[in-house]
Amino acid sequence: MRILGLETSCDDTGVALYDSQVGLLAHRLFSQVDLHIDYGGVVPELASRDHIRKALPLIRAVMEEAHIVSSEIDGIAYTAGPGLAGALLVGAALGRSLAFAWNVPCVAIHHMEGHLLSPMLEPDPPAFPFTALLVSGGHTLLASVGGVGHYQILGESVDDAAGEAFDKTAKLLGLGYPGGPAIARVAQHGTPGRFQFPRPMTDRPGLDFSFSGLKTAAAIAIQKLTLNEQTIADIALSFEEAVVDTLATKCKRALDETGHGRLVVAGGVSANRRLREQLVRMAESRGVHVYYPRPEFCTDNGAMIAYVGYLRLSAGQSEPLAFNARARWRIEELTH
Repeated sequence: MRILGLETSCDDTGVALYDSQVGLLAHRLFSQVDLHIDYGGVVPELASRDHIRKALPLIRAVMEEAHIVSSEIDGIAYTAGPGLAGALLVGAALGRSLAFAWNVPCVAIHHMEGHLLSPMLEPDPPAFPFTALLVSGGHTLLASVGGVGHYQILGESVDDAAGEAFDKTAKLLGLGYPGGPAIARVAQHGTPGRFQFPRPMTDRPGLDFSFSGLKTAAAIAIQKLTLNEQTIADIALSFEEAVVDTLATKCKRALDETGHGRLVVAGGVSANRRLREQLVRMAESRGVHVYYPRPEFCTDNGAMIAYVGYLRLSAGQSEPLAFNARARWRIEELTH
């Protein structure tokens, strides 16, 4: 079975072809960072328009790279939510239209399910069950994953997600967008211990996250200082350490609660080097194995959507002619 996957939930246009016998045949990604960088974040209307411009050329490029024609495609998967409504509708309309024109089934995919299962694209995929940390621009959550469609949310962000906190703090520091990589880059030159930021919600039981207070603490520190290159690096380091410590503490608690011997870490922030190093140290001390998608699949991409589309279509799931996009969509609503 060959599945074409389309990802347009935010500011990345992702297209991929997945073959159930061979694996990933080809994938392309167009990032809109240059389009939004002057605004310090994603402008939804600009994102939607750019998806319209880029999606079809990317589909053609992927099919040419894989030496596949439309008659050899068995199904189409598109991201239906959660995300920006306009951006989602571009992928949904295009995916459903191509499926109708090519007379193949299509399926609407949950963006978070794509991230949770993205390590399955790797040569050494995790076995079920596992504990998962999904940490991206708009979402931070911990889940117990028993299988495809079996997701129990253990904790999630009650305000700003980790990625949002990175973006907003980077903007205050004048580091640009996206904030995570920008802060990580300058943090390498920071002086440890100069600033002490809180590790939010680690002093109380539970697995929920809150990064708005950490962002505010950084903002107050920035307002009181005259920023120079070294001070910016010192704040960036302390901020990054606070986020990483918080995520690692909650992962440890989640592993205690589930008893799983496998931890999956996915989403854009999972590419952070400091986070990976700390989680590996924590996991090794407990005999837990950590799984990540390759760096290019940490951020939004079409490969994860094509793969989950294969799982869903092969299980008999498909969409009617009508299509929809869901800006908000709880992952617990999915069935297996």
